[in-house]
Amino acid sequence: MKAPSATAYAALGAGLIAMSYGVARFAFGLFVPPIRAELGLTADVMGTVGAMAFVSFALTSLVAAHLADWLGPRGTAMLASGLGIAGLTTISQSAGALPLAIGVFACGVCTGLMMPALSAGLGTSVALPLQGRVTAVMNAGTSFGVAVSVPTAFALANAWRSTYVAFAAVAAACLVAAWRYLPRHASPVGSDGGREVPLARDQFVALARLATVAFGMGVASAVYWVFAPDMVVAQGGMGGGVSGWLWLTLGLAGLIGAMAGDAADRYGAGPAQSLALLVLAAALVIVTLFPGRLAVALSSAALFGVAYMSLTAIYVIAGIRLVPTRAALGPVVPFLAVAVGQAVGSPLAGMLISRFGHATAFLAFAAIAVGTAACLPLFPRTQCRTEPARQ
Repeated sequence: MKAPSATAYAALGAGLIAMSYGVARFAFGLFVPPIRAELGLTADVMGTVGAMAFVSFALTSLVAAHLADWLGPRGTAMLASGLGIAGLTTISQSAGALPLAIGVFACGVCTGLMMPALSAGLGTSVALPLQGRVTAVMNAGTSFGVAVSVPTAFALANAWRSTYVAFAAVAAACLVAAWRYLPRHASPVGSDGGREVPLARDQFVALARLATVAFGMGVASAVYWVFAPDMVVAQGGMGGGVSGWLWLTLGLAGLIGAMAGDAADRYGAGPAQSLALLVLAAALVIVTLFPGRLAVALSSAALFGVAYMSLTAIYVIAGIRLVPTRAALGPVVPFLAVAVGQAVGSPLAGMLISRFGHATAFLAFAAIAVGTAACLPLFPRTQCRTEPARQ
């Protein structure tokens, strides 16, 4: 099978990421209010359920790079899509917290496998100087997936069970696309005759520093992904339908994150990520101050979408450039750190909301974002060319 061009690979990757990240993982927050109402779940229980996607993502990330090397880009992406089908279907049939958590857990595994699969196939279709840009475009697929989930929910009259059946059908289409278009084997640029190249000590140190700031971002962002719709409904007194507009705005604004790679190359990845973290904090603060105003809530969603998608793009590009001979490993480390942070942050947010209310929880997480932004000296230095990164 002829390898797709760089443009085609970026488009295909964005579609697969849209399903695995946008639909299977992050669209869940859109449906928290109706799921809570129908199943009678409290905020702390829903926080724990929401954390299952982050927990399973983190566990999967520990083996995802090796699995991508073993199964290849095509096999790994097909496995991810199959787990997406299973998880989304299980959610659609859930009658309580346990099956709901199982479905969310499976969706997290789907998410954890997809980016390593696509990264493993980059060298087959994409020249090294273009890999950062292609990766940023693929990463922006998360925003597209979140955005398209909203009109689906509207079209089905906010019937969350029917919506998740439709999402499972999307995952099935992605499985077919992965089988048809992704390369069977990876051909990483810069590899040593196809053999796995050991990491140098300075690469370990740089990845650890990257993981630290990514963890902080994961903690800070968790409250928004799980409880932002709940915030405007419960605290702001808005109707349940506003949740859809919130997520649509977040998804569309997040498409700007596709430009994060070029911006980071021009102004520096470290300063760019600190600025994005401050924008994320601002999104949390303004929705806390004015939860009942639609224009403010939508502005908050737009800021969060731009900040989050830019941050994840910056982290995955940095990871790939820090270990250019291990393409499947590069995005795993920061994404794992983000997921661990979200797994910690989600139940913490639910506990804070149950005990102190939405406003206290959102402001506390905004402070975490600001604190992480202040860790700018910790961010490792990377280069946009083919030379090894400076540490």
